[in-house]
Amino acid sequence: KKSKTQLTLHYPPLATMMLASRTLRGGATTLRTARSTWSTTSNQLTSSVTSHDTTATTATHRSLSSRSSFDLPDPRSFMSYQDSLDYAKSQKWSPQLSKIVATIGPTSEQLPVLKDVVRSGMRVMRLNFSHATVEEVELRMKNLRACKGRHSIFHTETGEETDIASTGESLLHKNVRAVLLDTRGPELRTGKLVGDESGHETIQFEVGGTVTLCTTDEVRDSGSTASRLYIDYPKLHKCLVPGMKVLLDDGAISLTVTEVESGKENGTVTCTTDNSGEIRSRAGVNLPGAVTDLPAMSAKDRVDIKYGMSMDVDYVAPSFIQNAEGVREIKAYMEQCAQELAAEGQWELGRPLPLVISKIESVSGCTNFDEILKESDGIMVARGDLGVEIPIQQVTNAQKEMVAACNAAGKPVIVATQMLESMAKNPRPTRAEVADVTNAIYDGADCVMLSGETAKGKYPVQVVQTMNEIIASAEHFTKNSMPGLNLAARERFVQGQLDRSDKGVDAAVAKAAVTAAEERDAAAIIVLTSQGILPRMISAFRPNIPILAFCPSAKVARQLMLNRGIHPIHIADLLTDVSSVKRPARAIQYAKQFGMVQEGDNVVVVTRETACDELTTDFASMKIATVP
Repeated sequence: KKSKTQLTLHYPPLATMMLASRTLRGGATTLRTARSTWSTTSNQLTSSVTSHDTTATTATHRSLSSRSSFDLPDPRSFMSYQDSLDYAKSQKWSPQLSKIVATIGPTSEQLPVLKDVVRSGMRVMRLNFSHATVEEVELRMKNLRACKGRHSIFHTETGEETDIASTGESLLHKNVRAVLLDTRGPELRTGKLVGDESGHETIQFEVGGTVTLCTTDEVRDSGSTASRLYIDYPKLHKCLVPGMKVLLDDGAISLTVTEVESGKENGTVTCTTDNSGEIRSRAGVNLPGAVTDLPAMSAKDRVDIKYGMSMDVDYVAPSFIQNAEGVREIKAYMEQCAQELAAEGQWELGRPLPLVISKIESVSGCTNFDEILKESDGIMVARGDLGVEIPIQQVTNAQKEMVAACNAAGKPVIVATQMLESMAKNPRPTRAEVADVTNAIYDGADCVMLSGETAKGKYPVQVVQTMNEIIASAEHFTKNSMPGLNLAARERFVQGQLDRSDKGVDAAVAKAAVTAAEERDAAAIIVLTSQGILPRMISAFRPNIPILAFCPSAKVARQLMLNRGIHPIHIADLLTDVSSVKRPARAIQYAKQFGMVQEGDNVVVVTRETACDELTTDFASMKIATVP
């Protein structure tokens, strides 16, 4: 009988020796739900293909150019920038549904470049705290807030801009871009090399050589050599067995374990070198297939998270999450930080805490995926370390199953790492990279992420433009030529609702809104929200039209940015100073000014309102209207 596992990972025979003694536990309910819908969708697609073939037979003179995939409009016509990356006030804006998370670093942090990155389509700025200093973080956040976003084009009926700050940003309608803090995590590293005072010394490994991995303070203090290497994990010998691999410096050096010294507090591990190469001091260490007991947060992570909260970051992406307890620990720590910062006058009690986007990049994270997803606010498929920790040929399979599970749970998922890696040096991506981004959109990813391409690459603006164009092409194709892909993602969520017995008011009105919008061919779904629950629910049903969410809180608006299709706008007075009767009309007016709808368009307006007297409870309402 096969053991149950959250992600279908097949390990090489040597690694299986270690895994055979354990059963990969967990219900895998979410993934079974996700996979159960694939067969239904496959049947639909097969039926669609059969129908298409029949049509092709009868219409023998049909040209390939009649296929929508060969008739794709210029993607830039859908974007918020035109020549010189300027915003087009007179043009209707049809933004991409999937979002771009971009890492901002030395080549993109200055205001002129960052403005163009924002205009090109970056929705969430990632700050990599493995490298960023306090000064760099503050510069990047300051410049992000100074960037002129789409919200700055609100203007009067005469076309004149009003209330524009010196930065070019509207004083009334604020730019909404979220910030994601990516922690370094509890990494394993080698020690300092012997005589490495400059930090640039290296040691050379030769094929077939023997190296002893040690964890004692004595070896740490004396320095590492090619034959005796310090690893900063005292329990190294307890998680390895002969035949397993140890990878140094992201796999640049591969070692095979031949002997483990057991029965000692700091036992050594003897390995054989699989390939030649060199490493520097404090190189990263990966243990594919091993299960460790590393903490959810390192000491540095705790400092960084508290600092990030003082800077009002919107998301925290903890690295190397291994189980649900780690997620709960991080959330409890943020609660504690909120109390401490409030006492220092740096936090307002009641303000939403950063949302936790758990990074899955280890065997433990895959094994415990269901429980991690349940506790997390979202997931990042961190394919870099994941491709080292598990067999690289399994990474794509794991990505697809994780995305499907997030769709079923109605939670956002980011696909990350090396998506357009070649554009760090070249102005054009490879065909394989374009296919990678496209397939992530087909799979159902809410966001795709850029790392070194925008942080230290030569073409930070062009790479964001390119990714936006790829997203536009993929979404156009799924909407017009292959709707079954998006319908499959919707069906996964619907089935997940049934499993969770989710029959709340928000779920019902969200489903009704999406159905009505599709029946009426609506240009947008407009949502008035105070906490962001309703637009997230609508997004989970995967409509192929934009969701315009008006929020009185800038924090709530920014924390909606990861969800597919949601375009939040921070307007403080719409839910407070306008009567409930007039709110839908006012929201439509704002949407028209925003450029997302125009005269004659159908729209669906959804609101969630509080009880008006003792005889009613909170209720949700939906209205269908035509833009005047």
